[in-house]
Amino acid sequence: MNFNGFDKNDFNTFKIDGLDDRMEAIQQRIQPKFQAIGDAVSDDLSKMVGSDMFLHIARHARRTVNPPRDTWSAYCHNKRGYKKHPHFQIGLWDDNLFIWLAFIYELPNKSLLAERFLENIEDIKATVPGNYNISLDHMKNESYQVKDIDLNESLARFKNVKKGEFLIGRNFAPNDPILQDGQAFLNEVKKTFETLSPLYKIAMK
Repeated sequence: MNFNGFDKNDFNTFKIDGLDDRMEAIQQRIQPKFQAIGDAVSDDLSKMVGSDMFLHIARHARRTVNPPRDTWSAYCHNKRGYKKHPHFQIGLWDDNLFIWLAFIYELPNKSLLAERFLENIEDIKATVPGNYNISLDHMKNESYQVKDIDLNESLARFKNVKKGEFLIGRNFAPNDPILQDGQAFLNEVKKTFETLSPLYKIAMK
């Protein structure tokens, strides 16, 4: 399918009651768009980071009662899985769309990775715009603008707290015009990936 953007109906998916009904809506409304975005940007991302990047679409297979409050797609060099590796994400909560470079708690070497980021913190500050966002927990719908958060403190938490995480990227409100223009959004995805790819390369050294 051609990707034509996201609309209010996509975000309203998370207002549907019941696991089965909400999952059906995620599968019908959102997952085909994740696939279309992946088809459009995966090759560009692979060139940016210097290795093949594979699309993973969250299936929420372990859920048996509670419907998911968000859903996402991930891009990773590992074809079999992404959670134990640095990866890029595109996903939705009911009130925002996110584009992240994600380092979540399942990373086996996250203390070492945090040290590497702390050693390169001035380069990171110079690379990432102040209006980008940081999340410290992918399970919570909370983020802070780079210009408003202590980056050293965030990375220290990522290093020292067992469940500590570090996600950096962009958030878009559901009514942001860029989400309703398919090509404009794809361009924004590529631009965001390009901005974050130096951090990915630091992590993958």
